Amino acid sequence: MTVHFIGAGPGAPDLVTLRGRDLIASSPVCIYAGSLVPPEMLAFAPAGARLVDSALMTLDEIVDEMVRAHTHGLDVARLASGDPSVFSAMAEQMRRLDALDVPYDVCPGVPAYAAAAAALRRELTVPTVAQTVTLTRIAARATPMPEGEGIGELTRAAGTVVVHLAVHRIEEVVKELLDVHGPDCPAAVVAHAARDHQVVLRGRLDGIAADVRAAGIERTAVVIVGPALAAEQFPDSHLYSDGRCRS
Repeated sequence: MTVHFIGAGPGAPDLVTLRGRDLIASSPVCIYAGSLVPPEMLAFAPAGARLVDSALMTLDEIVDEMVRAHTHGLDVARLASGDPSVFSAMAEQMRRLDALDVPYDVCPGVPAYAAAAAALRRELTVPTVAQTVTLTRIAARATPMPEGEGIGELTRAAGTVVVHLAVHRIEEVVKELLDVHGPDCPAAVVAHAARDHQVVLRGRLDGIAADVRAAGIERTAVVIVGPALAAEQFPDSHLYSDGRCRS
């Protein structure tokens, strides 16, 4: 028996990996966060599978479901939105499973920021403009941020900033970034990336909060800020240059 932590991608069923799809299809138990993982994703589960919505469950209750499956020799598909390597609470679940000697593995998924960049048709790392991408969030009611990892502190090196789990506090995000990036810095918000009801907002940092409120976006969105979003005048990269390809 194995617990499979599976990146379910940004929500579009056709953006889950083939490996993830096959693991879901072979697991008699599927634990998913109903607030983030769309019901269409559950269509990959086998007939008669036990489907458990973890949205309102505690960590103990989630682990109990995994242990119950373990005692019956049943594989578990544990779906996480996006990619489980960031903001998925996977680490604390794995720590519990290690203590209980329950085996698990991890299947990566398409992260939300990648789906958002695709919707914007933008590369987040542009030659001489931005070569660093910072993925972060704000504390709000969630776990406190470690010392030195506030948005303002992290982004003083510029680059492209991607803020997860914070669109409902967009004014606070903008306030943290204004002093570093300036009011005219390009900004974007992508909600429900890659899904039929996707919403894409583009603008300046000093106006993006009003755009978010006008659009009624309150969740399932990422905020992206940085000059790469509007970069047009930049040199070609060395990757495909004559000098490299002919040397």
